[in-house]
Amino acid sequence: MIRECKESDLNTIFEIINDAAQAYKGIIPQDRWHEPYMSLAELRAQIEDGIGFWGLERDGKLLGVMGIQDKGDVTLIRHAYVLSRAQKCGIGEKLLQHLQNMTEKPILIGTWAAASWAVSFYQKNGYTLVSEETKNRLLRRYWSIPERQVETSVVLANQTWLQVQSKESTES
Repeated sequence: MIRECKESDLNTIFEIINDAAQAYKGIIPQDRWHEPYMSLAELRAQIEDGIGFWGLERDGKLLGVMGIQDKGDVTLIRHAYVLSRAQKCGIGEKLLQHLQNMTEKPILIGTWAAASWAVSFYQKNGYTLVSEETKNRLLRRYWSIPERQVETSVVLANQTWLQVQSKESTES
């Protein structure tokens, strides 16, 4: 079952994110890694900034979470994590499909450039990497992240975003 996460899920979301983020250790730039990967205060700040978390639950336990954030003209998919013991079971794909169905706006997803498994996951689900120049512009416009993270990240866009961009470029 996929459901909207509640305040009472905060500690579980925190645990899922930090369990799954262990995959980044030794992969992402060392200066971007810290323990825990996301603090409880950071998680609260992300929620206060408008990220709504949805989770996939089985037998009363959340196994994966994914955030969605409305940014006006686009929707961002944020903080997509599945417990390490529950990965490769379709949980991420089900959550992504659910969140995609919640919006008609173009969708953008940012992730670490070095997280090849994450990039592949999104590409397999119909997302396309944007150019370096576009990535830099989008990350600075829609995300509140340090410049070092901009340098070491990628952005993937869905077909709706690509169609809007194509239409805008032919009109100008």
